[in-house]
Amino acid sequence: MPDFIGMNYLEVERQYAEDFHFHLIDSVYPKGQQPGSIYQQDPLPDSKIKKGRNVYLIIVAQSPEKTLMPNLKNLSLRQAIGLLESAGLDLEQLDYRDSPYRNAVLDQYYNGQPIAEGTELVKGSKIILRIGIGNNSEKIKVPNLLGKPATEAKRLLNLAGLNLGTEQFEDSDSLQYMCIRRMDPGPSSSSVDMGTAVNLIYHSSRTMDFKKEMKGLLREDSLAHAPRIISIDTTNTEIIETTDIEYEDEF
Repeated sequence: MPDFIGMNYLEVERQYAEDFHFHLIDSVYPKGQQPGSIYQQDPLPDSKIKKGRNVYLIIVAQSPEKTLMPNLKNLSLRQAIGLLESAGLDLEQLDYRDSPYRNAVLDQYYNGQPIAEGTELVKGSKIILRIGIGNNSEKIKVPNLLGKPATEAKRLLNLAGLNLGTEQFEDSDSLQYMCIRRMDPGPSSSSVDMGTAVNLIYHSSRTMDFKKEMKGLLREDSLAHAPRIISIDTTNTEIIETTDIEYEDEF
């Protein structure tokens, strides 16, 4: 598979029409990219494929699509995320601050400045939300996202009141096949502050049996954090110490 990234879509389609069947599935407008050029392809460059294979392309749009900034103030975090998605905007970060209103939006920011309702923005613009911690400042548990698709990772963390930290990919494959293999902090960690950044490591679901892998990881993680249980054999008064406890998981 040739590397089409950065090449003009119409030229690629003309030159390779006999070798592949091209399907344009989306367009984006990243800064600094040439309009009409190919931004992403599937299968990836250098993949071994048969002639006549379908090739799915995302290209750089000729002009950016615009949208209007909604008013998210005083909404719950979940409501705000839904409205941002509907407007085609990206939640960049949750900025938690002291406030009696837990998980309520206190303010909205773009490029470091407060942004008013109705302001015109390019779709995909990144928005920071300032969120209330609440009176008791309770810590939260990290959700178990092991095995979840990489494409859903950030949204699931944000809905839980957490931020996405660093991302690492253990192998090369299309993003649609990548799943979460490791989390730091992980789901068995002690409770964390709201807004904590969670670092993720991904692996392709096409080269790993995630159901089997995740069972092993959860078992190891559970035993590492298990309380030590002491039982007494009343027949010979022998004290036995064990951590052999059965745990349920969702896999």
